Order: sequence, then structure tokens, then C-alpha cells
Amino acid sequence: MTFEITCPNCGTRPHREFAFGGEDRPHAGADPATEFERVFYPANVEGVQRERWYHALGCRSWFVVTRDTRTNRIG
Repeated sequence: MTFEITCPNCGTRPHREFAFGGEDRPHAGADPATEFERVFYPANVEGVQRERWYHALGCRSWFVVTRDTRTNRIG
């Protein structure tokens, strides 16, 4: 089974063309302690989460996808 990601510019490609950019976590506020937790303590949920991906071997753009971490299904 091949894990494929759909780039908004290039279409569906094998995951080997992409670099994982981490969870898509919105800014929590200006409080330094809260920002530290947001950046360095990801939720790492089991299930559906929004993630940032970089198309390193393609158009070199960043985009956000929703992926189920249990099945790698992107929806």
C-alpha cells in the first residue's frame, strides 16, 4: 500500500516527494508559556488532525491536509 498525498498544484503524488511540517496548530496568544507549549508540545492525537506538508520534490509549496493518523487516509 502506497501512502499518497494530493498537492493542490501538482495532483496526487507518492509521500516520498513531501516533507512533513507538523501539526497545523493556530497561534494560541501572546503569552510566552502558551506559545512554548504550542510549538514544542504537539497534541499528537490518534485520529483526524490537520497537518502541514511541503512538496519538496515538486512545486515546493506548503499546504495543509486533514489526515487520519490511524489509517493515513487524507480527507
